[in-house]
Amino acid sequence: MDDIEVPQYFICPISLQIMKDPVTAITGITYDRESIEHWLLTSKNATCPVTNQPLPKDSDLTPNHTLRRLIQAWCILNSSKGIDRIPTPKPPLDKFQVLKLIKHLRQPEFQLKTIRQLALLAAENERNRKYMIEAGLPKEMMLFIVTCFKQGQIDGLEEAIGVLNFILIPSAETKQILAENDHIIESLTWVLCCEMENHLTVKSHTMLVLKKIIEATSSSVLERLKPEFFNRIVRVLRSGITQQGIHATLHVLLEACPWGRNRIMMVETNTVYELIELELGFPERRTTELILGILFHLCSCPDGRAQFLSHRGSIAVVSKRILRVSPAVDDQAVSILSMICKFSGTYMVLQEMLKVGAVSKLCSLLRVDCATSLKDHVRKILRSHFQKWRDSPCIAGSQGINPS
Repeated sequence: MDDIEVPQYFICPISLQIMKDPVTAITGITYDRESIEHWLLTSKNATCPVTNQPLPKDSDLTPNHTLRRLIQAWCILNSSKGIDRIPTPKPPLDKFQVLKLIKHLRQPEFQLKTIRQLALLAAENERNRKYMIEAGLPKEMMLFIVTCFKQGQIDGLEEAIGVLNFILIPSAETKQILAENDHIIESLTWVLCCEMENHLTVKSHTMLVLKKIIEATSSSVLERLKPEFFNRIVRVLRSGITQQGIHATLHVLLEACPWGRNRIMMVETNTVYELIELELGFPERRTTELILGILFHLCSCPDGRAQFLSHRGSIAVVSKRILRVSPAVDDQAVSILSMICKFSGTYMVLQEMLKVGAVSKLCSLLRVDCATSLKDHVRKILRSHFQKWRDSPCIAGSQGINPS
């Protein structure tokens, strides 16, 4: 195909590929439908990519049937040279069709077939997802999941979770859905325990949906979370899910951390231990930032610190992340070590910090370019335990920490 000269007017100005469904914008420029719709839905500047003229997100895109037929004829003519024929595009979905599907969704005899059709349409393109939001489909999917939870049925759950995972639900709509039904979070955490064929994918998608819900929910809901909520979420971390699912799970835990009651429940479900185990696998930077952010909150309570110290690799893994990941991790790691030293700094703990290189890492922070506040925090830790660490070579070589 590289040797075939493609007519320039067959090429989409955005994707630079042969157009499958050419449409003409109000500026007179023709694009492939998928490319221009993606541009309009995701671009902050609603302008024509070629002319830079204003192009409203809801502007009409007129199908260019003549050009499509020319492209199809050219593809057939060159099929012997490896050119695939461009199929006739399906009529685009509109809001009224979605409303019709929602009506079918409420009828038991059509429910399963309809929900599978909706899942396919949601996966197709952003235009479909836009109309689904406008038609109120997120609420219908949530209600379907709640019904499944109450009836103990799993048919259609995978597809419903898939639809919600594809759709970017507006925060205001999420809050309204939660206000109207207080079983949403309970239903989603129930899905995490359901055994399905594609259980890893379903659990990951469920956590991504739950993340959207938790980020939009009110503090009054977050402070009423139940032990089972944390039990099931930590079980997901332990059993293993996709990287996206892990990120979503950590975000959910971090959102719940500010409430002391939630921190106690997390510790009771061995969250600290599971987070350290996850961190020992050398995850990517963002994962480490989330893990240490949660550990910081959990180490603020006595049981959290006790669980932290019960893991033989805890001090070592936190201190080794200093100066290796990001300034945010440096700050979180120092804060964690500070709380351990201040509230749980027994002789054995302080000697362990020397042994695994935590004290050496703290001293290293005094010699590099980092925030003054962080250096002050480090000096405070080193001064507080100077008598226990004074014989360490790294302490002897550090400036400004001798309390005398």
